[in-house]
Amino acid sequence: MALINEISNLQRKVETYHDVLKNTIQYRQIWQDSLKSEIIDYLTELSEKAGLKGMIEEREELTNLGGIIFSLGAEKSGMSHEVADNIHRDMIKQNGSLIYQQLFNGKVMVLINYPFIENYGQQSQPKPIGIYRPEELKKPFFIRHLEVFIQEITQWEDYDDDNNGGAKDHQTIGFHANFDPPQ
Repeated sequence: MALINEISNLQRKVETYHDVLKNTIQYRQIWQDSLKSEIIDYLTELSEKAGLKGMIEEREELTNLGGIIFSLGAEKSGMSHEVADNIHRDMIKQNGSLIYQQLFNGKVMVLINYPFIENYGQQSQPKPIGIYRPEELKKPFFIRHLEVFIQEITQWEDYDDDNNGGAKDHQTIGFHANFDPPQ
């Protein structure tokens, strides 16, 4: 009797495993057939309506590991460093991006790349927003993702030490991060 119960438990686990494998194939197909273009369309529509100027890039270098990047682009940071007498090189600022990345199992990870100024402090690790099955990604989610993205990069841009008594890890920039301590 105990062996029958153990086999039943094993059979249920094997069935679950097979279901997960089928889901992966299905999720990948949904990405190719519709989700990828829906993400691009929703981001385009929402950013236009909100007055948010961004560029959308589709990444498909690896099969079944595609991505959609909504980027706010790059620009001169307003800072420069002297490379020779009276010759200055502008420091470039990446303005941040919202990424929809297809995972190995066909689910979609949404994350934020914070703004970054080259040669100034440490580039922050991306902030994950969530991992979703394709059927979970509905229009309200895209609005929320863009809201979180704008909120996070606004906080980055408005950096000071008044946020909860100190800087967040992604905001560790400034004098102490760019110059050697006094000797």
